[in-house]
Amino acid sequence: MSFKTETRGLWVATLTPQTADGTVDNARLATHVRTLFAAGVDGVAPFGTTGEGQSFSTGERKATLEALLRAGVAADKIIVGIGCAALPDAIDLARHALSQGVVRVLQLPPFFFKGIDAAGVEAAFARTIDGVADDRLRLFLYHIPQVSAAPIHHAAIARLVERFPKVVAGIKDSAAEWPHTQTILRQFPQLAIFVGCEAHVPQALANGGVGTICGMGNLVPHLMRGIVDTAGKPGNDELVRQIQALVKPIGSRPFIAASKAVLAHATSDPAWRTVRAPLVTLSAADEKALLAEFAQVGVPIYRAAA
Repeated sequence: MSFKTETRGLWVATLTPQTADGTVDNARLATHVRTLFAAGVDGVAPFGTTGEGQSFSTGERKATLEALLRAGVAADKIIVGIGCAALPDAIDLARHALSQGVVRVLQLPPFFFKGIDAAGVEAAFARTIDGVADDRLRLFLYHIPQVSAAPIHHAAIARLVERFPKVVAGIKDSAAEWPHTQTILRQFPQLAIFVGCEAHVPQALANGGVGTICGMGNLVPHLMRGIVDTAGKPGNDELVRQIQALVKPIGSRPFIAASKAVLAHATSDPAWRTVRAPLVTLSAADEKALLAEFAQVGVPIYRAAA
């Protein structure tokens, strides 16, 4: 079985719950992940953009990964974010993940210095792979230029696939631009390509993609499961319409704070509202408006696991 066949379906870019003092609430996260799996999610991706990954230290991220594993989350159900401005930190996180049996990692390209060309992007990912120096590693390239301001050039992908065909396993394309997704699906059919845009899931699956790593799965995992499972079948268009209607009010606000507000309401757990600076919570009025817009769509939100 190929690695592309093994890594597919519905993966959720998990939100990161925090305690009142701003530390990661590992117990609450484990409960959340169990609820997602009960809803049919195939895997989770902690410490990406939705998980506020860049706001947490390497020590915090390691401790949370270990806590998830102790809570019974299987190592092969995790793609852990290792994106860091400093490559030694990314290498450290990747080595730690491997030491815990987690082989799938998700890495951003260099994102502080702007205007890096394809050679520089290639060099950064290559430095990570060479620094980890472990053939078990399965690296997913994380393309989200609207946030990182650092695209992953196609020329860099081609060179990395040529140099590290076993280690470079896939791409998370969160640019939400279908022509770009279509191009990389055609150019790199050997890679496991996930989309971050929920509405693009059916198109991606029809063109050789493996599924989605998405933030909305935190809130409507059952709906996202349906979108994945019915791709290309009658009724799928209506499910896509529903997710688009839910994404609209979230996307018009700070995504993470808005997502946490919805989850806090759905779980009757106000602790979910907490975000780490520089992010701030929604105002009470904005949260009320957001919840009203969600309710108008008429889709069940986050049914907690028994």
